[in-house]
Amino acid sequence: MERRTDDVRADSQLAAAMASGDDSALGELIDRYGGIAFSIAMEIVGDAGRAEDCVQEAFVNIWRKRASFNPEVGSLRAWLLTAVRNRAIDVVRARRNREGRELKLEVELRDMSPGPESAVSTEFEREAVRAALRHLPEEQRLTLELAYFGGFTQVEIAEMTGTPLGTVKGRMRLALEKLASYLRAKGVVDV
Repeated sequence: MERRTDDVRADSQLAAAMASGDDSALGELIDRYGGIAFSIAMEIVGDAGRAEDCVQEAFVNIWRKRASFNPEVGSLRAWLLTAVRNRAIDVVRARRNREGRELKLEVELRDMSPGPESAVSTEFEREAVRAALRHLPEEQRLTLELAYFGGFTQVEIAEMTGTPLGTVKGRMRLALEKLASYLRAKGVVDV
């Protein structure tokens, strides 16, 4: 738990440096989260070049919008990784629209960040998320996987599965609540 507290403190200092326009903060942000950001983008887009582009675009957008970061809404890490995930999903959707073919996505994330501490921490978080997903009912797990790893909207998921949109939304909400509860109980997140 002490490591988590240190991470929160470091993120808070980094966010303050970013807000003040300190250019070195961008380098620190990249050093701190570049590896996991690339892993997420690579998992979603399936191509190293496109993944690098997604990460670069997300970091540039985060830097441009740094004044809009609100630590009371969420963590710096979550804000950044959500931006990377969203950019990667946009790339997949654009490619799907252009090429008109389905994309096979693997669910397992690979961390490419240096250092054993980072690797152990990331692996701990990754395994906790996998365990949390295994505890979800099949319908809720499938809905989350299609949305977060497949890049599908709730409307697309409803059409694909033949499920009413309201049911898909409910499954998504319940699944996210259960994941948060499970991860909070395991001490992985402070949600």
